[in-house]
Amino acid sequence: MLRTRMRSVRVGDRRGASLVGVDAVRHDPDCELCEAARISPWFHEDELCWVAECEACAVPMVVWRPHGVDPTDDQQAQMIERLRAVATAQLGEHWLDPDRRSIPDHWHVHARPKGRFNGW
Repeated sequence: MLRTRMRSVRVGDRRGASLVGVDAVRHDPDCELCEAARISPWFHEDELCWVAECEACAVPMVVWRPHGVDPTDDQQAQMIERLRAVATAQLGEHWLDPDRRSIPDHWHVHARPKGRFNGW
């Protein structure tokens, strides 16, 4: 079952903080990527995505925070930029693999070493 997690957004200092909006994030409690367990090393995290070592493939992957497969083109470009920075530091030359083999309903991309395929 797909659920929506609500996160309040506050602005101002602690004394004058006020509720200015609510950001709904799609979340599937049965999805491993939504769980975002810190089982492997994490390299980057922000409001849009996180980049960590894939526990199955042992290569960097970027994961869109909301559950789904429809980030905007701009969001995809930002996430790929974050992944490329990590992949270059971790792997050197690499290629991007957007095929979602084992978790097809949550957007993520793996960076794989050039000339090799690690994973499923």
